[in-house]
Amino acid sequence: QVQLVESGGGLAQPGGSLRLSCAASGFTFSSYAMSWVRQAPGKGLEWVSGIYSDGGDTYYADSVKGRFTISRDNAKNTLYLQMNSLKPEDTALYYCAKARLVIRRMTDIYEYDSWGQGTQVTVSS
Repeated sequence: QVQLVESGGGLAQPGGSLRLSCAASGFTFSSYAMSWVRQAPGKGLEWVSGIYSDGGDTYYADSVKGRFTISRDNAKNTLYLQMNSLKPEDTALYYCAKARLVIRRMTDIYEYDSWGQGTQVTVSS
């Protein structure tokens, strides 16, 4: 079965950095687009960033563009999110999500059929 296990969250100061990882198993990782989605306290799900199966195309929400970088290592079945210049408003539970085999719009959270358990990111001084 599909398993997605996030790690790398924690407490960071404003302006700091964190790197999230998502270890994938139970499916052919290199065949699927993947995304990071977050949920801030008391708010709904927010798509953050996505990457197509070969890693050649990446996309970002305006709120993180220029600060976050998504990448993947298909040989290691792992998805990453490098987060720099962190802001308090980045505080959220961050989920790794596997897209359906064919998707139309990467930013639509309904395009994703498997999710990890999440890793908490807290940005505070």
